[in-house]
Amino acid sequence: MGIENLSPATGSTSNRKRVGRGQGSGTGKTAARGQKGQKSRSGYSRKRNFEGGQMQLAKRLPKIGFFSRNIKPYVINVEKIKAVAELAEITMESIRGVHKMSASVIRVKLVGAAAKDLASKIKDDNVTTTGK
Repeated sequence: MGIENLSPATGSTSNRKRVGRGQGSGTGKTAARGQKGQKSRSGYSRKRNFEGGQMQLAKRLPKIGFFSRNIKPYVINVEKIKAVAELAEITMESIRGVHKMSASVIRVKLVGAAAKDLASKIKDDNVTTTGK
């Protein structure tokens, strides 16, 4: 069997309906569009949300929620995770070495009572504390 012998399965294809080709075809004159109205005109295309002039559902429903584009930092409490507080130099790499974080974390904020004392150890712009 070669590619030149392939044919579609029986009944899977049919000829397209040729409209507006005379009265004898059954779809002449108005070409199966009915008499008058917006949908019978050439160039008509219904808008995606159009509901016949009624206010669209998307506009009727209340708008809720908000998506902030500000990236929120990953918060580490130095009271609970003592290994971060004991680091000599605090950078993103050194924090990843002692604390398991996702690879997608790009900013870290240190919180807790001892966090203010760690401000002098921070050597990375992506790491901040609650108070300086």
